[in-house]
Parts: sequence; C-alpha cells; structure tokens
Amino acid sequence: MKKKNEKLSEDPFKSYRRHRRLVRVGQVLMAAGALVVISHWIAHLEPYGRVPSIAEDIFIGYPTGALLILIGAIQAGRAEPKK
Repeated sequence: MKKKNEKLSEDPFKSYRRHRRLVRVGQVLMAAGALVVISHWIAHLEPYGRVPSIAEDIFIGYPTGALLILIGAIQAGRAEPKK
C-alpha cells in the first residue's frame, strides 16, 4: 500500500498526462453518446420503414445516449491535478 508521501512525490508530468488521458476518454464517451442519440433520432424519422419499439425507446435510445453523455461530461470535467 502506498503512503501519502509517495503519492505527493509523483512525477507532475505523469500526473498531467494521466489527467489529459482521462479527459479524452470522457470526450470520447460524450461523442459516443451523441452518436447514439443522433442514430436513435434518425431511426424515428423512419428512413427504413421501421420505428423503434417502446422498449427500445425506454431502455436503448435516448436514455443510453444521455447516460453516456453524462458520464463523459463528468469524466471530461475533471479538475487539473494540483502542482
């Protein structure tokens, strides 16, 4: 188990790179959520003659997209590590 002093002596550049990587992951999750919402919206426009069912609306479409966007926003909105 690491001691508190070891965590404080961590390389600041390594900490910053880790932070940026986590922010990018959050941004990717937000983009994936937006793609889910857009594709679900397009499905409601009936380009293929099939409308999503009620179960797809409740569990798959907008809620999944919104959840991905929310999780991504929380992850991407992380504060920068203190120096």
